[in-house]
Amino acid sequence: MSSLLPPRFLFRWSFLIQKMNPLPNSTGRLLGLPACCRFPSLEELDKSPDFADLRMAWSEAGIGLSLEVRGRTRPLECSISAPRTSDGLHLWIDTRNTHTVHRATKFCQQFSLFPVGGGPNAMEPVALAQPLARSREESELADVSLIRLQSEIHKDGYWLDAWFPASVFVGFDHLQHPRLGFQYLVRDAQFGEQGFAIGKEFPYESDPSLWQTIELVEGWRPRQRHGSLCADADASR
Repeated sequence: MSSLLPPRFLFRWSFLIQKMNPLPNSTGRLLGLPACCRFPSLEELDKSPDFADLRMAWSEAGIGLSLEVRGRTRPLECSISAPRTSDGLHLWIDTRNTHTVHRATKFCQQFSLFPVGGGPNAMEPVALAQPLARSREESELADVSLIRLQSEIHKDGYWLDAWFPASVFVGFDHLQHPRLGFQYLVRDAQFGEQGFAIGKEFPYESDPSLWQTIELVEGWRPRQRHGSLCADADASR
């Protein structure tokens, strides 16, 4: 008997994000996050293999994300004018982790990151801030010029590092609000889409109640199963 709901949707996921100092790096690779910062794979729940390696860490100065995709045989397809169909990483963040409203508040933001597509030759990484559909409140888009990016393109894929200073996020306060609402989607013209807990069958792009939780933590937690970034699941839906 087939399930009416995807197995990942049966749980409310919470991931612990490890603090690392210093971030970002002053020389060499911008982040270079270790394996302990990798998002755990949920592929065993619905048999959909993950093709992207996404890592995340934080410091008092902000949040860093690192994406790597390998095994590609086609050229990258990245266009600032067509972000919805471009290869790259899409993020939704709520600095108040509100799961009780279905329309975005001023604390909710959306970003798109591409390994190429920027610069005079369209070969530099680029970040876009995008308005959230059906938002309850109008707010100015984030100043993406503050986001530091670094990427490297290989014959079989790419990696992309992104550093978000705390000032980019509306209401970022790791002391008073260490739990953030979070959703991500990696789009790839060759491999398809890799999402976080739920897929495109749900309207997560405009509904923050469907986002999951990341918790900014310091030090090691004994319950962790996948290194410093682990998943806790509550059957609360």
